[in-house]
Amino acid sequence: MEDYHVAKYRNENNHELGLFAIFDGHMGESVPSYLKANLFNNILEEPLFWRDPHSAMKNAYCSTNKYILENSNQLGHGGSTAVTAIVIDGKDLWIANVGDSRAVLCERGTANQLTVDHEPHAERSRIEKQGGFVTTFPGDVPRVNGQLAVARAFGDKSLRAHLSSEPDVRHIPIDSTIKFVILASDGLWKVMKNEEAIDLVKSIKDPQAAAKRLTTEALARKSKDDISCIVIRFRC
Repeated sequence: MEDYHVAKYRNENNHELGLFAIFDGHMGESVPSYLKANLFNNILEEPLFWRDPHSAMKNAYCSTNKYILENSNQLGHGGSTAVTAIVIDGKDLWIANVGDSRAVLCERGTANQLTVDHEPHAERSRIEKQGGFVTTFPGDVPRVNGQLAVARAFGDKSLRAHLSSEPDVRHIPIDSTIKFVILASDGLWKVMKNEEAIDLVKSIKDPQAAAKRLTTEALARKSKDDISCIVIRFRC
């Protein structure tokens, strides 16, 4: 099991923060474990966070990845995708991701994907400009240098010259049209479309029960990857 997650609330600077994340590791557990322990602290310690969460999240992803690479002797040469969500005072949702862990919002009863799946074929031009290549050999999935099936991730020192750790960041003001958001690793999304996931749990009010329903269904559909899932329900 190389997936790690965060789901907690804390008070910071007279604000209530909901902190949620999925870290889907590969080639070992050290990097996702480090992210679980440190990434949110790094984001919140960014001087810009309260004025400019968008820049703070980008800066923290970059600085965290720099630390991971510089300490690969301790943390290993593996890596991790990430999707992080910060809910501020129940009014603002900030989402950031690298890789193929995904956030999908239930808005007006339909699915709205908030994250970008950072697939190698979509970033082939950047990868090739940086001296790498994208190939489906071996297998049938595009991979960076024939190794990694995502174009952005934390860690992966051997591929670092050709990967990016810059996240896509989204801000969503929370209102009555927004009911919940699903965060999940690709073990769920490989076997379930966004709309299917939303429809499956929109009537389940308890978020833990909803997350369990999604993972149970993914297993029933013979998902062969690790499956981690968090459902965040809003009070509006």
